[in-house]
Amino acid sequence: MNKTLRLLLAQAVLLAAGASAVASASAAEVVVIAPSAPPPVRYEAVPAARAGYVWDHGHWRWDHGRYVWVPGHWQVERVGYHWVPGHWAAHGPHYRWIDGHWA
Repeated sequence: MNKTLRLLLAQAVLLAAGASAVASASAAEVVVIAPSAPPPVRYEAVPAARAGYVWDHGHWRWDHGRYVWVPGHWQVERVGYHWVPGHWAAHGPHYRWIDGHWA
């Protein structure tokens, strides 16, 4: 097999592997759309700081046609990143949940 053909074959294999990785990552994403705005956020007392963790505030989750409160919890800290809390964003006449993530 000549050098050019081997290079093209290797590129095709890498391209196919990359495409399947992207497809599998997006297939795992769950998009939550609610037909109305969530209720006002509940007040939660934030616990005292904890080394190696950040506090993720509670939020409303859309569950079987209604909002359900999910209490806050600790997230293990990732050095060099900051926690972006999950939130509801207006999406046309509906609301879409954006998961919390490290940025």
